[in-house]
Amino acid sequence: MPTPEPTAESRRVALLTLGCARNEVDSEELAGRLTDSGWQLTEAEDGADVVLVNTCGFVESAKKDSVDTVLAAAETGAKVVAVGCLAERYGDQLADSLPEADAVLGFDHYGQLSTRLDEVLAGKPIAPHTPADRRTLLPITPVERQEAAREVAVPGWGPRTLRTRLDDSPVAALKIASGCDRRCSFCAIPSFRGSFVSREPEDVLGEAMWLAEHGARELYLVSENSTSYGKDLPRASGGTRALELLLPKLAAVEGIGRVRVSYLQPAETRPDLLRVIAETEGVADYFDLSFQHASARVLRSMRRFGGRESFVKLCEQIREYAPRAGIRTNVIVGFPGETEEDVAELEAFLTEGRLDAVGVFGYSDEDGTEAADFAGKLDAAEIRARVEHIGSLAEELTAQRAEDRIGERVRVLVEDTGERLGRAEHQAPDVDGECHITGSAELARGEFLDCVVAGTDGVDLIVEACDG
Repeated sequence: MPTPEPTAESRRVALLTLGCARNEVDSEELAGRLTDSGWQLTEAEDGADVVLVNTCGFVESAKKDSVDTVLAAAETGAKVVAVGCLAERYGDQLADSLPEADAVLGFDHYGQLSTRLDEVLAGKPIAPHTPADRRTLLPITPVERQEAAREVAVPGWGPRTLRTRLDDSPVAALKIASGCDRRCSFCAIPSFRGSFVSREPEDVLGEAMWLAEHGARELYLVSENSTSYGKDLPRASGGTRALELLLPKLAAVEGIGRVRVSYLQPAETRPDLLRVIAETEGVADYFDLSFQHASARVLRSMRRFGGRESFVKLCEQIREYAPRAGIRTNVIVGFPGETEEDVAELEAFLTEGRLDAVGVFGYSDEDGTEAADFAGKLDAAEIRARVEHIGSLAEELTAQRAEDRIGERVRVLVEDTGERLGRAEHQAPDVDGECHITGSAELARGEFLDCVVAGTDGVDLIVEACDG
């Protein structure tokens, strides 16, 4: 007997999200659109009619994870639809190579997602997304983009769209902008995420209030480049000072105990922004700086600015404002033409900078990037060796930095009462370690505890709640 078609009342969809916090926000907005259209959220293995895979297209390992997730979803017997960065970036090419996906949809489909999924359930073929450089969709001049963005599909832009929280975590990502105007030679993100466009401060505040009403206690501000926030906004909204003006307002939202800013570009980081982050109560003393390297020569080849000396001075300036501030970064090793002297310069910076967390990545060619055509490519074995070497150094240095915090008072957000885990101000979700809360006192998820660091385990802290 044939399986009956799902009715409008019983349509069930599961969302699987890969990649960064920006993708997590996109998934919650997609979930909001679908539930508003009558879809029921479920787990992939619990009889979903459609599994929506929000893919990541950043690096090769993320692309492989996305493809593997689509293949696994197809084994459930549900219809499978790929969205997100990999789908936007490769579109019809991905559809041709991945027939297990019943549809491959780009950002332009998000506004009609419910209709597209209905068509998938009905067996109607949907032409796969055809990729294009999304930087061409908005004006070159930033101040002209706000009006134009109303006509362009920009994930996470504008007033708070329908959003459904997909977990009950006390931490929620909040998107303040989308896209990037930088032209780093190794990065393809601007081509498929588009040019930089800020959300209006009142839109960000409105969503912050909504998140607080739905259980958020920490707001994690995300974008492709937070230091550019406001450059496309009118002076009435703060212009290039918009983030400095917005942060105190976000920290004052009822129910929010901590605001965290992510992804600051060193070349664009202004002293006033550092000061506001460091001195505003309720804003974490946390500086997520995208250094990428420390050799001035390599950085110029990356189409970036700065070098070891200026980066060390920036770290020192941060600690003048906030001596206990947390600083994290990502670095790329094995970039075309990178020499042993360049690696030594990176080693020296990591040693002098005393960073709290360091992500180490090996260079790989990305389609459509300038660096993919550079001479001086290192072989894969050498890149792996450099990743292992710098990774080991970073692990040792960040463990030492954690040990420096023994005896320090930290404010910990409780996230897991069973495992007794939380995070201090210098620890962002998923990437920077966590706090293990000792003792037998009952904990409440989402509460903030004043603690003292009693020990360490790598970058993780072992903390004791303070009396009184």
